[in-house]
Amino acid sequence: MKPMQRFLITLVSMLFSGAILNASASPTNAAREAATKSLEAFNVPGLAVVIVHNGEVVLAEGFGVRDIASEALVTADTLFGIASNTKAFTTAALAKLVSDNKLSWDDPVVRYLPEFRLSDPQRSAELTIRDLVSHRSGLGLGAGDLMIWPNTDKTTSDIIASLAHVPLKDGLREKFNYNNLMFVVAGEVIARVSGMPYSNYIEQQFLQPLGMTNTYVGYSNIPVENTNRAVGTIEYQGELHRFGLDYIEDFRAAGAMAANVNDLGKWLIDNLENPPEQNWNLTTPIRDGMGYGLGWFVKQQHGVKHVYHSGGILGMLSLTTLIPEKNFGMVVLSNQQAFGALTAVTQEALEQVLDVPDRDWVADEQKKYQASMREKLLFSIEQPDNIRPALPLRAYVGTYRDPWYGDVTVRARDGKLLIDFAHTELLTGELKHYNGDTFIIRWAEPLLEADAFIDFAADRENRVNSATIEAAAPFTDFSFDFHNLKLMKQE
Repeated sequence: MKPMQRFLITLVSMLFSGAILNASASPTNAAREAATKSLEAFNVPGLAVVIVHNGEVVLAEGFGVRDIASEALVTADTLFGIASNTKAFTTAALAKLVSDNKLSWDDPVVRYLPEFRLSDPQRSAELTIRDLVSHRSGLGLGAGDLMIWPNTDKTTSDIIASLAHVPLKDGLREKFNYNNLMFVVAGEVIARVSGMPYSNYIEQQFLQPLGMTNTYVGYSNIPVENTNRAVGTIEYQGELHRFGLDYIEDFRAAGAMAANVNDLGKWLIDNLENPPEQNWNLTTPIRDGMGYGLGWFVKQQHGVKHVYHSGGILGMLSLTTLIPEKNFGMVVLSNQQAFGALTAVTQEALEQVLDVPDRDWVADEQKKYQASMREKLLFSIEQPDNIRPALPLRAYVGTYRDPWYGDVTVRARDGKLLIDFAHTELLTGELKHYNGDTFIIRWAEPLLEADAFIDFAADRENRVNSATIEAAAPFTDFSFDFHNLKLMKQE
């Protein structure tokens, strides 16, 4: 072989090799590889991923199965609940009303909802639209969420009327406390100002113009014939359990949208091409340069701004990430509650976009997930032996009322105490005696992972007159805000 021929062959070989290496290191391939690995690493049935870059969708793909019962495959058209990633649509709607001079971010909420009240009258008068959607109202983490979680019969009107009784935790604009109910209120502001239901406004202003024909504001809007939807799963005691749960309409503005990655790619491109700068500016600091804008988390990392949000409903998760400086965005959807899978897929892709040192995100996040699963497996409440309740079981029977949630009933049957939350079908269970006037609530649906202690109190005549509830496990979802209930026994 002549030297020049050998040189050209070597050069072509090097160039071809470099092209292959470069392709394998792309965010698309990194995400695809991480998603494939994550199915097994995190015991996730199905994932869907979309990546957009420079105004184009470069990946929209499904991995695994959408339903462990049917084993039907996830595709780019499979619907998932996007949960709190709905919040970005809510703040985009508010931004549109601001640009149309229909309202201002710093208008008081009571200007549009005269009936709006918090437990402090001055706070009620001063709270602004901006405060609603930046988690700085002073309500605590998840305060009042039992009115929407899991799947209650409360309406938006019910929720707004009850807010005056939900306890405040901090001062106005004093501290970040993630709160869903303020977004429910924001949805009602949008309805009042626009003159149409929240769902109609979102459809008219965003879904229709962007061609998001398979995105729905509320599960009841999904056509019956559209069966390509993911069904949630929960890993419990080492096994996957199917957990299909549709969410009520009045959770809409805080987290009730359903979408697929084909549609969400259009949403990402629109956000990057028409950036809602006000929404992406840090409004409520959290820590170390990280904070919340309006419907989005924001942070500086690796020298660039990250705009992102996660979402979770029982059995389903979502994660949206935008890097405006790189004109890059992605969404990962999952029908299992292993958030590490979404983190791993996202971070593996971002490593290629930001040109940062490689790290095995799947392996690292898998270790965290396995540790959390071990914690749940090992967690138990030791019930003392041979300790009888302080009072006869009939003394605890009755209806207990909380001013913001409503009624909780304790009843006796076959020598056992049972408990029912009036507005929440899933919150029914049995009381197991623990000590004195304290019982453990064992929910009939163990997949909630929300067993709790209920403490009864009695007067000097040993007449039970009130009760408080607190989650038993540290890993219970914050939306089970039992600790905010002040239950008074009704005569």
